Amino acid sequence: MKKAILLLSGGLDSATCGLMARDMGFELYALSFSYGQRHACELLAAERVAAAIGVRERRIVSIDRSAFGGSALTSGGIDVPKGGVGPGIPVTYVPARNLIFLSYAAAWAEALGDCQDIFIGVNSVDYSGYPDCRPEFIAAFQKAANLATAAGVGGRELTVHAPLMRLSKADIIKIGAKAGFDYGITHSCYDPDPKTGASCGRCDSCRLRKKGFGEAGFPDPAKYSA
Repeated sequence: MKKAILLLSGGLDSATCGLMARDMGFELYALSFSYGQRHACELLAAERVAAAIGVRERRIVSIDRSAFGGSALTSGGIDVPKGGVGPGIPVTYVPARNLIFLSYAAAWAEALGDCQDIFIGVNSVDYSGYPDCRPEFIAAFQKAANLATAAGVGGRELTVHAPLMRLSKADIIKIGAKAGFDYGITHSCYDPDPKTGASCGRCDSCRLRKKGFGEAGFPDPAKYSA
């Protein structure tokens, strides 16, 4: 089996991306990040998803992005907006997050020695306007990674797969539902209840998730406090 690095957050997008990569015949090495995010319970979800899709190995990298702030997800002084998805780049954007995550994925792929594929569950249809979820960014990163690594310049080029890029949230959910995947083990909320872990139901991520399940025609198994 060909090896692939899977960026696994514990959300429904990365879980579905992992399902697709597994069904393509890849042996998965899952990479998750503890970066000072207020929704750190997503790491427990990532552990559940990794077990469910049968990853070969999973690692958690710790990065203290809270030292820089600049995002509602890593700074206690910025509230997570609850009024719906608006125009522009929202305060839940974490500066350079996917750039950093993909760089770690490229490093692990190169270190494995026989891994040339990276999977990331970014989406440019139903998303919150993040610049690092666009196809232009994925293409540019792949080019940069192959210029910056010994593997790339030596002819063992990396390919960054973003199979969800052109899909709606409903289409993504239908893929998992068809495969019999339990989305109840995933976590999407940016601002969960600190005591119960229940999703807020009002942040951008919760709204997009709810909308996706409604359009897909399936009940959302997430537990909401509102």
